[in-house]
Amino acid sequence: MAWTTAARTRCWKARWWASTSPTLLAVAGLLVAATPTAARSGAAAPVPHASTPVTVVIDPGHNRYANLGLEPIGPGSRTLKIKDGGGTSGVVTHQSEASVNLRIGLRLRTLLLAAGGVRVVMTRTTTCCVSRGNIYRAEIANHNHAALFVRIHADGSTNHATAGTSMLYPAWHKGWTDDVYSRSLQAAKIMQPYIVRALGWPNRGLVARGDLTGFNWSNVPVILTEVGFLTNPAEDRSLATFLTVNKAAWALRTGILADLHARGLR
Repeated sequence: MAWTTAARTRCWKARWWASTSPTLLAVAGLLVAATPTAARSGAAAPVPHASTPVTVVIDPGHNRYANLGLEPIGPGSRTLKIKDGGGTSGVVTHQSEASVNLRIGLRLRTLLLAAGGVRVVMTRTTTCCVSRGNIYRAEIANHNHAALFVRIHADGSTNHATAGTSMLYPAWHKGWTDDVYSRSLQAAKIMQPYIVRALGWPNRGLVARGDLTGFNWSNVPVILTEVGFLTNPAEDRSLATFLTVNKAAWALRTGILADLHARGLR
């Protein structure tokens, strides 16, 4: 059962983090210091550098292998959930969701660094290994005091006609998400129109989720974008191209900067 107050829950989280392995702490500190030159797009003008960089944590969902171990769905909860089911795959291309998520995430990193004033932390930079799970990813964002935790995923359905883009945000839960709920919802509202316009796929809207471990463990504003359906033949083929990956990354970049600006952080 979850603890009844936010304060006690946050203390529980802090103790959990303190007991985490040195390896996790090292990975959590992963920072891309160099600012590569990004390809310019006529759709978005360069953004002036902020005097103090803000941190954005990019989480390309999943990894090469699933992790069927269990972890608490929220701090203090007795409800356990699989750490990482492994994601979906392309119905036509057979590309893994993990590889699509990473391509978008790496491109987004490049664009954010080129914008200036943003410190970027990645939860992973390769698709190689067994996933570490969603508490692990949320704690990277927490440890780095992220202004925004951006989780990138692709969707799947048994109905191959199902298509479109959705934006997930944490459902309100006292002691788990009450401290980040409103800012997460604001980010979702700001960012979703950009990616829908960029990709031109059906708008599946904003979806509150209370069953996502990565949301319930996050102490910072967090959203999860489901860019499209790998089980839809047209969207699968499109997500295999640099053109669509670039469109998705630019849209996320623009939405992130708009959210930071709305919060007075840029």
